[in-house]
Amino acid sequence: MDRNRNWMSGFGAVLLILMSHVSSALEVPLDLPQPPTITLQSPKDYIFDPRENIVIHCEAKGKPHPSFSWTRNGTHFDVEKDSKVLMKPGSGTLVIDISGEKAEAYEGTYQCTAHNDHGTAVSNSIVIRQSRSPLWSKERNEAIVVQMGVSLVLQCRPPAGLPPPVIFWMDNNFQRLPLDKRVSQALNGDLYFSNVLPEDSRPDYICYARFPHTQTIQQKQPISVTVLNNSPEGEHRPGFMMPLGTTSTKMVLRGETLELECIAEGLPTPDISWQKDGAELPSSRMSVQNFQKTLKISDVNEGDAGDYHCTASNKLGTTHHVIKVTVKAAPFWVSAPRNLILAPNETGILTCRVNGEPKPKISWFVNGVPIENAPEDRSRKVDDDTVILSNVQSGSSAVYQCNASNEFGYLMANAFVNVLAEPPRVLTPPNRVYQVITNTPALLHCASFGSPIPTITWFKDSQISIKNGDSYVIHENGTLEINVAQTVNSGKYTCIATNNLGLKENHMTLEVKEPTRILKQPEYKVVQRGMSASFECKVKHDPSLIPVMIWLKDNGDLPDDDRFVVGAESLTVKDVTDGDEGTYTCIMNTTLDQDSASAMLTVVEKPDPPTDLELTDQTERSVQLTWIPGDEHNSPTQMFLVQYEDLLHGPGVWINLTEVGGTETTARLNLSPYVYYSFRVLAINRVGASQPSQPSSQYRTNPAAPDENPSDVQGVGTEPGNLVISWTPLTGFQSNGPNLEYRVLWKRKDVDEDWSSKNVANVSQFVVTGTTTYTPYMIKIQAFNDYGSGPEPKVFTGYSGEDLPLSAPDNVQIMVHNSTLAEVHWEPVSSPSVRGKLQGYKVYYSRVRGLHETEGETEQQEQVLTFSGNRSEGRLPGLQPYSLYNLTIRVLNNKGEGPPSPNKEFDTPEGVPGPPSFLNVINPGLDSLTLEWGPPMKNNGRLAGYTLKYQPVNNTNELGPVKVKNFLANETIITLDNLNSSMLYKFYLSAKTIKGSGPIITEEAFTAMDTTVPSRQVDIATQGWFIGLMCAIALLILVLLIVCFIKRNKGGKYPVKEKEDAHQDPEIQPMKEDDGTFGEYSDTEDHKPLKGSRTPSNGTVRRDESDDSLVDYGEGGDGQFNEDGSFIGQYSGKKEKDTHEGNESSEAPSPVNAMNSFV
Repeated sequence: MDRNRNWMSGFGAVLLILMSHVSSALEVPLDLPQPPTITLQSPKDYIFDPRENIVIHCEAKGKPHPSFSWTRNGTHFDVEKDSKVLMKPGSGTLVIDISGEKAEAYEGTYQCTAHNDHGTAVSNSIVIRQSRSPLWSKERNEAIVVQMGVSLVLQCRPPAGLPPPVIFWMDNNFQRLPLDKRVSQALNGDLYFSNVLPEDSRPDYICYARFPHTQTIQQKQPISVTVLNNSPEGEHRPGFMMPLGTTSTKMVLRGETLELECIAEGLPTPDISWQKDGAELPSSRMSVQNFQKTLKISDVNEGDAGDYHCTASNKLGTTHHVIKVTVKAAPFWVSAPRNLILAPNETGILTCRVNGEPKPKISWFVNGVPIENAPEDRSRKVDDDTVILSNVQSGSSAVYQCNASNEFGYLMANAFVNVLAEPPRVLTPPNRVYQVITNTPALLHCASFGSPIPTITWFKDSQISIKNGDSYVIHENGTLEINVAQTVNSGKYTCIATNNLGLKENHMTLEVKEPTRILKQPEYKVVQRGMSASFECKVKHDPSLIPVMIWLKDNGDLPDDDRFVVGAESLTVKDVTDGDEGTYTCIMNTTLDQDSASAMLTVVEKPDPPTDLELTDQTERSVQLTWIPGDEHNSPTQMFLVQYEDLLHGPGVWINLTEVGGTETTARLNLSPYVYYSFRVLAINRVGASQPSQPSSQYRTNPAAPDENPSDVQGVGTEPGNLVISWTPLTGFQSNGPNLEYRVLWKRKDVDEDWSSKNVANVSQFVVTGTTTYTPYMIKIQAFNDYGSGPEPKVFTGYSGEDLPLSAPDNVQIMVHNSTLAEVHWEPVSSPSVRGKLQGYKVYYSRVRGLHETEGETEQQEQVLTFSGNRSEGRLPGLQPYSLYNLTIRVLNNKGEGPPSPNKEFDTPEGVPGPPSFLNVINPGLDSLTLEWGPPMKNNGRLAGYTLKYQPVNNTNELGPVKVKNFLANETIITLDNLNSSMLYKFYLSAKTIKGSGPIITEEAFTAMDTTVPSRQVDIATQGWFIGLMCAIALLILVLLIVCFIKRNKGGKYPVKEKEDAHQDPEIQPMKEDDGTFGEYSDTEDHKPLKGSRTPSNGTVRRDESDDSLVDYGEGGDGQFNEDGSFIGQYSGKKEKDTHEGNESSEAPSPVNAMNSFV
């Protein structure tokens, strides 16, 4: 017991140690010694066609190349002795020429043997049989006579062929007989009738057998069937014709197809259904055929065994049959033995694990010899399905065969044991470049060989050792798998194969690429026929990969048509037709991956017109119209439009009558009398309206009295003493009958008097004369024809003609609010004097003259204001101050204006004057400037005088103190003394009345430069201090020019604006009441900055426009210097010069001229 226990534990250890040998099947390089391996052999059951040669395949490999021999029926088959048998060179394949020979002579069981110095491999036992298609045995078929309603079986009983034939039934004309659930063909070829009918009578029921190998068809003698109807079988419940009885059995082999069949008779014809006890039928492997009579289950397994119920039922009852299915199994592999490559003194194991029902018997062979008859080998131990080889030695290589068999078949496998001592070699080509897509697995191969089996280790970038982990898997065959490759995994990899005889390394590169992705997929398109459809397919891909875009239509190639234009990222289909409809797929391929997206194209068009218009259910005032819709062309009909033509009153004119929903095919139409109708229908979808349908038949309605009266009735007088009554006449369609006329009725409103009336023909107006002025009248219009009058008409109110008003407004009063606004009041006229509809009052007024002017000095212009409605006052804006006006008022109606009211005069008070007409600076001196100006264009009162304010502006743009001078109205020139020389001054001048000062105008100017020198007769040009001063001045000028140039290039300005923004405009801000002074200088006063004066040829400095200000010399202008050589900075805010400056000097003082003034 102890010995056995030790052996078992040792055996378990051996199993664990040798799993690597068992789990991996290594290929031995062909340059190394190895036993034979069968690589190709014919199937176990080989049925040959006697018209062709017999070819029995047997191919093998080994080192040295193996030799081949054959056995037939268990004994040696000497190929060389039979001239009809040829073995292909370098191969074991036999080619047997059976022409002119009896093919039966070569039937038998063949087995191929491949042998070399290291062992012997054997093939399967190959059974060779000749295909056969025997003739039908001669028989005489009796005619069959049956009563209608009974069941019938026509037997086929074909001859046994090899392989079995295919059966079908036909008639003498080679037409297949129709099969259905009443007449069906069984699996054995018999023809079953669940019940016969008279039409089953025929003399030519013929069973045919087609033999597939020989492609021949054999025919059975025809069978005649006659169905009688003199004593028919009545209805009866089902009964099974096959299988018989209530139960039957069926055996099937694992992996084959189970076929169960139930055919029942009965009247009416029964229905068949299937069930399995205690389990569902396997839907994925199951099919029901032959009108539910045959149940097929493919790839049978042990779970398919059990009881299957087939049920036949008709209205008279149900019957059942149970088929008990058992599943057997020919031997099948659980684990076939695999080749072993062992180094000397290694231990290996061969396993041959099979299963089957019944359990297979396992036999071992060595080099084709039963293992029990082979030479004894102490290193070998056999234990049922396992062979253990311990401490193998060189020269002990061999081929082992495992044979597993039971009553249903056998399995046989070769597995060699090759004893080698070989250093490692890497079989994968070196320096291979692998390319994969991000987030996909990467497999880096390192196929190797060696004995003992080499150990594989991996390195990245020649230094990082790779171990099995979450991101890496090293397979038994040496392959390195990266589960989810990322960009960081790119790089150089090295695999090293090592055993005790040496090592070998291999290098490779992994490149991880960005995936190809469709960023913008093509979109679903609905396009009208004849238009263009465009699909976009924008793609992102790895820049190192070359993409190829392919477009498919309905998973096939695009049509070969110039209308399909493929762009870089688009597909355009021009002039779309109905055939272009379908699914368009954009596929972007690279060498590593692809992405695709699809979109539908639907071609739409206006619908086809409806057809088959029909009028039904006809009445006097309605009719039913039905139609058949036309093709919608992929755009559902939204509505149907029904139109009519009035052939009596408006032939050729189609008028919309009604609309119905797009799913309707009928409409109830309301009709009018005395119309000859014809109808048509249009279908409307999202694309548009169809062509009209063909017109319906004509439908005439009978005449009747009018249903309505004229519309838009009005009564308006056009002249004093008349009333024009107008209306919109009825159409011929609305007339309802012949001889349409109108009855016009009128009378004064609020007066108890009878209606006056007048019948008129089919016109649209009637004039009533002799009316009083602007009097309300009640009016009615009624339509009538030969068949009666229309409904009672509505009453409308109209007015007779208007006349000019009789009187003028009284008691006109005027209130003057200020120098530009007055308000006028009047007493409205009485209503009767208006003699029409009051529209309002017109106020006529005109300026007679200014109060300071004499008669005739001013041209009068009359102005008119209209005040609508019953007003009694109004305002007169925009008056001129200090003026005399006159005014009249008239009343207004639709006819015109009444007489004017008496003239009314009024005058406006004084206002502030306008600005002086001009301000000029003349005769500039060293310390004085002369100013002259003109009076305002509009005094707006009695001119009281002028106010002048002025202030200096120094070279840093700072404003000096303001000085104020007042002048009388007759003073227009003044000379200002005691000014600073070469100084810029700004002047502000305004006129004033007793109401205050008016707007100001401004001007600016420089005083003249001091160019005098001392009278001492000293040549200062030779003085050292003068030379030094000139050098300093020149240096300062150079520095200032450089600064100016830099500022100009930067687009900057001297900071006058910043200083100006700190102060408000003295012309916008009133003078200070206490001292009359202004604030500091600002350029916002009249939107013009200060401007350096220019010196004209006559020596004067002037400004022609009161709204000019100091001009910014800005970019490109010349500078100006004071007496001491200091530079006057540029002013910000450039302005275009006025045309008034045209008489000024075109050259401003320059730094050179300033220097010359010192000499």
